[in-house]
Amino acid sequence: MQGTASPNLKQQPLHVSIFINDLTGGGAERQTLTLARELRTRRVAVELIVHQLRGELVNQIPIGVDVVDLDRRRTRHDIAPLARHLRQRRPDILLAKIDHKNIAAILARVLSAVRTKVVITQHNPLAGELSQDGRRYRIIVPAYRILRPFIDAAVAVSDGIARELVELAGFPEKKVVRIYNAAIGTGFEARANMPVEHPWFNEDDPAPVFVSAARLVPQKDHETLLRAMALYRRTCAGRLLILGAGPLREHLGKFARELQIADAVDFVGFQENPLPWFRCADVFVLPSRSEGFGIALAEAMGCGTPIISTDGYGPSEIVDRGRHGVLVPPEDPNALAAALTAVGEMRRRFPSESLKARAAEFSDAACASGYLSLFHRLTIGGRDVSGALPQGQEANS
Repeated sequence: MQGTASPNLKQQPLHVSIFINDLTGGGAERQTLTLARELRTRRVAVELIVHQLRGELVNQIPIGVDVVDLDRRRTRHDIAPLARHLRQRRPDILLAKIDHKNIAAILARVLSAVRTKVVITQHNPLAGELSQDGRRYRIIVPAYRILRPFIDAAVAVSDGIARELVELAGFPEKKVVRIYNAAIGTGFEARANMPVEHPWFNEDDPAPVFVSAARLVPQKDHETLLRAMALYRRTCAGRLLILGAGPLREHLGKFARELQIADAVDFVGFQENPLPWFRCADVFVLPSRSEGFGIALAEAMGCGTPIISTDGYGPSEIVDRGRHGVLVPPEDPNALAAALTAVGEMRRRFPSESLKARAAEFSDAACASGYLSLFHRLTIGGRDVSGALPQGQEANS
């Protein structure tokens, strides 16, 4: 049992190291920067340890956050330098993000032989990852099972993922904490109200404009969205804007041409501030095969925009099982097309103020408080540098 912290130790700021792959424009990366910023406002010493310092979000690293660039080619090459860094810096918490980085962090902590607490974060459904790419993800669940004695806590971004960590990876329930991702923070409304330039928003045309935002990778299943759009366009007018970058950009553009909807689909690339696009959309659409949370859904709701999403752990919880948005089965273009045709009644079904009120529950402050509550439980004496133990949104699975 851990003893009480000494008075001198109690005055030291909590030191948190966050380990992530890079700073590409994905949800986990954006969440990492948001959490780092929120922790800094709470007088926590934060450093960001990256596999490679690259990506669209590099220029958004918060002021006061130290950055350590391991600059390695493969994740397994991160383990030794990360262990050396832990021995040198001895942070209170090592927070790892995403699958293979979680495993590397655990191994580095074991190799370093320091007392740093290891917290892993699971953003994506384990079952979904295993079914989509068995070669890449086949080691995740077995590795979690083997290494779980060395993991102090596992954060799940939805209740569904929390259940998977217990049922598939064998974590004790007391080690699993659900903390919803952050979507709404200071300045959200101002960023959402910024102007956006696109001719489809400016034309005097009653045809709806659908917006989707996600990395162009297989998990996000833009192919199903394009198929649904082709079905929708047989009987209805409407156009689709796709925000995001990724390896499937060329393939998806070619696929849109094959479906003969290229004139109604525009790939606008990564947008540093996607909120004005969400605000101007008639409906926001997320077609993912699986989704641990779905930050863009909560952001679109925060803009007052109705949403259509494939059903999954995070989306279902965000819309409260359909009370605040439309859910359709994954990989079902017919069901998605049918939902698109109901665009005319969605504003009536899902009033803007109701959507904004629901989205406000997924705040930056609530997310950061959840992590701080967890960190204080894990660290020696549960010291609180801000003077009061924060109350979080975490919940055991």
